[in-house]
Amino acid sequence: MQLNISGHHLDITDSIRDYVTTKLARLEKHYDRITSTTVILSVDKLIQKAEATVHVSGGDIFADAQSEDLYAAIDSLADKLDRQIIKHKEKHRDH
Repeated sequence: MQLNISGHHLDITDSIRDYVTTKLARLEKHYDRITSTTVILSVDKLIQKAEATVHVSGGDIFADAQSEDLYAAIDSLADKLDRQIIKHKEKHRDH
């Protein structure tokens, strides 16, 4: 899986990059046909926002999360993507 992390009004440090990488690594455990993932982290005043687009065979999956803490937003984003990928996998298995 190719992972692209960018930041708006935010510098991406090594610790943030490692945290996002470890959180999104569990997506490959559920579905191995993920081609690439684009993550955008942004800061607007007191709200930290994390968005991700996952390119899979059969379409794209998008999720976003907001929180006062960037790490909490990344956790929430990973949970949302996890649920959506499991649902996507079950749809393709049923067909």
